[in-house]
Amino acid sequence: MTAPGSGRPGADPDLRIERVETVILDVPLRRPHRFARVGMDAQPVLLVSVRTAGGVTGVGEGTVPGGPWWGGESVETMQVIIERYVAPLLLGRQCDDLFAIGRDINDVVAANLYAKAAVEVALHDAWARCLGVPVHTLLGGLARVSIPVTWALGTEPAAVVVEEALGKLDAGLHHSFKLKMGAQEPADDVARVCTVADKLRGVAGVRVDLNARWDRLTSLTYLPRLVEAGVELVEQPVPGAEFEALAEINRALPIPVMADESLRTPTDALRLASLRAADVYSLKTTKSGGLRATKAIAEIAAAAGIPCHGGTAIEGPIGTVASLHLACASPAVTWGSELFGPLLMREELLTTPLRYADGSLHLPDGPGLGVELDPAAVRAFTRKVS
Repeated sequence: MTAPGSGRPGADPDLRIERVETVILDVPLRRPHRFARVGMDAQPVLLVSVRTAGGVTGVGEGTVPGGPWWGGESVETMQVIIERYVAPLLLGRQCDDLFAIGRDINDVVAANLYAKAAVEVALHDAWARCLGVPVHTLLGGLARVSIPVTWALGTEPAAVVVEEALGKLDAGLHHSFKLKMGAQEPADDVARVCTVADKLRGVAGVRVDLNARWDRLTSLTYLPRLVEAGVELVEQPVPGAEFEALAEINRALPIPVMADESLRTPTDALRLASLRAADVYSLKTTKSGGLRATKAIAEIAAAAGIPCHGGTAIEGPIGTVASLHLACASPAVTWGSELFGPLLMREELLTTPLRYADGSLHLPDGPGLGVELDPAAVRAFTRKVS
């Protein structure tokens, strides 16, 4: 889609958005990954490109964890929303006019935070490249240059999970692990996790994610057993709307409870803080509509004394590095991350891969997001239209 219009009066003509394009990739995974509800052996990725009159292209990514079960969006819905409703609002605008663009998008499109995040990241990438600075400069500068990465394990049997975790430990790749729960009966699931925690006791941290599958009573009944087994953190045991139940569970457990499905907007962050419903916030630029809203959540958390964690939607490298810039620019992100998405993907999409070393993901150098897509890889994994 090409722009016929012009930017705002007095603005730099090189920042004017001339073209917005989207493409869906299907990237195979190294092994199937299972959540509480669904599983996948390939990750669909929507790439959004914003090209300026000055010849600069910024890229964002729309990715959801395993389809629309989590937040109601998919790469297909994102593509329609962006192409039909958002792109016409961008053409002829300045890529640095973020507030006004965001306001106008919200006037036309409600919700659809994953789609909005993809566009907002592309605008940041384009603007930063035009200025010759990294995206984290636009977010206020650096608090750190790398972040620890927890490896997420699926809902497979204990022996399979332990073997994978020990392999990562022996290779020095990861030092903490998060197990997905919620796919089995609670008693069976707890027994599985306790077996894993026992095998990893003293050598690695073990966390669990319920993906909002349990109710209040089930959580209060079974989560203390995980504490006894040595689990160090519990993520989102109850549905996202049940703030009061999450607060009760948080008060009952001596280990941190992390909010994820309950935390999408700055308003959610404020409510969770007022209820003391979570000890850790899981930040995701995807679920919150972009970098600016996610940074606002991190700032609310910092004011409330609540540490943050860099969560994942199993993003590809573009979404992952965008979240890395946010995490590195946010002092409150002191509980590490799960930014492992590119490691789970079988094929590389960048000309120079992101650097994972010593259990951490390291910030790349360069303007914008600091990475470049490999055009051949993009072509190879572009979804064929039947």
